[in-house]
Amino acid sequence: MVFDSFFAGRFNFFPQILCLLILLITVTPSFAEEPTAYEVLKSFNFPIGILPKGVTGYDLESSTGKFSAYFNGSCSFSLEGSYQLKYEPTIKGYITKGKLSSLEGVSVKLFFMWVDIVEVSRHGDTLDFSVGITGADFPVVNFEECPQCGCGLNCYGENIRKIRTNLLVSSS
Repeated sequence: MVFDSFFAGRFNFFPQILCLLILLITVTPSFAEEPTAYEVLKSFNFPIGILPKGVTGYDLESSTGKFSAYFNGSCSFSLEGSYQLKYEPTIKGYITKGKLSSLEGVSVKLFFMWVDIVEVSRHGDTLDFSVGITGADFPVVNFEECPQCGCGLNCYGENIRKIRTNLLVSSS
């Protein structure tokens, strides 16, 4: 009998604690994770592959579309051996549905000089990249996968796919 009264005195509050724990679990707000930079790109109708792997964070002012994306350091790679791209540790610009404008921190090597990519716009299944005085169009399917710093899309000695281009260079 002493045994029963010992436990009865100790555990008579157990149902109240159990109810309190259940209440706390159900009432505590669940915090949704912030979308990744790649998910944000998709929400603006861009493929994820216009950013290389390794974005460590980003800022986005939803009212203006002003954004910054961050890498641990600069990132450069070649695509199909013909396009060399370079991303600074911080890239900036403005994003709206289907358009990246006033870009800073992304450049491409044309012939023997580096030029800044200042705008990217999507027109259907095509992405138009502008360097100011000229630009080039590429099919969106080229950007389904994110390139990797250092090796692009050929990181394991095999080409994942060929980069297709519309060699239409304009002065838009």
